[in-house]
Parts: sequence; C-alpha cells; structure tokens
Amino acid sequence: MSRLDSFIRRLEAQRQCLGEAARLAADLPGIVLELGLGNGRTFDHLRTLCPDREIYVFDRQVAAHPDCIPAPDRLFLGDFDATLPAALQRLGRGRAALVHVDLGSGDAAASRALAAAIAPAVAELMASGAVLVSDQEMAASGLGPLPVPPGVERGRYFMAVRA
Repeated sequence: MSRLDSFIRRLEAQRQCLGEAARLAADLPGIVLELGLGNGRTFDHLRTLCPDREIYVFDRQVAAHPDCIPAPDRLFLGDFDATLPAALQRLGRGRAALVHVDLGSGDAAASRALAAAIAPAVAELMASGAVLVSDQEMAASGLGPLPVPPGVERGRYFMAVRA
C-alpha cells in the first residue's frame, strides 16, 4: 500500500471512530479533549461533531490553519508531562466526555512509549462512561477497550471507555 493510501485509510478510520465516539458520548455531560492539534483538521471536525461542548486542545506549539486554532483559554501549550497535570488542576478530574489522542510521530516505539506515559493522566481527566479515541493503544486503570466501527482495520485506530 502506498503512503498516500495508508494516510487516507488512517483519516477514514479516524473519522469513523470520532463519529462513533460522539454518538456514544452524546448523552454524557462534559468537555472534549484533543491531544495533538497538528494542523487543526481534527479539532475542526470535533467542533462539528460536538458543537455544544467546550473543546480543550493540547500541543507543543501551534502550527494549525488560522481557522482551526482554539481560543487561548482552551489551549494547553507545552509537553504533556507539564500540560496534563496543569489540566487536571485547572479542569478537574472526570470532566471529559470524549478524548481524542493523536500522538503518531513516525517513530512507532516513541509513540507507544508516549501513549503509555500519558494514559494514566488522560484516564483521570475522563468521566465515567467517557470515550477515548486514539491512534495508539492506551492502557490505564479504569480504561477498557471498545470495538472500533466496522470497516476500521484492526490496529489502525483504538477506542476505549472509562469505567
């Protein structure tokens, strides 16, 4: 498969998983967290899927399209080891109804290690019943796997629910 085909399949899987997560979390109160702003496409899509929810975004730096940048009070800039504890303090535990994590860096081992390192803090931010969508498998106490939607290739994207 070409890199273009792989990219398209990843984005299709991401869109399907986010749509399913929004459906599953529809009746759950709470905020949305986007870890990894990138160019802002997913943030923009989450605004469409969850128009009545506050969306908080985490990234090292802003490199997104100007139309896809969150308000400064909804943006946590810096490394996750600093911004996730700051979010726990500012937002509180158990507030997120939906979380999207996009960590893929091209270095599979580094991406897996980062996912493992941040998973406990991400789980703390999630409400009971909240849905996690991630490009990396994330395991933490209180997180259980969810099946991905039909048509999403196993291992392409991951979903979990907070107990």
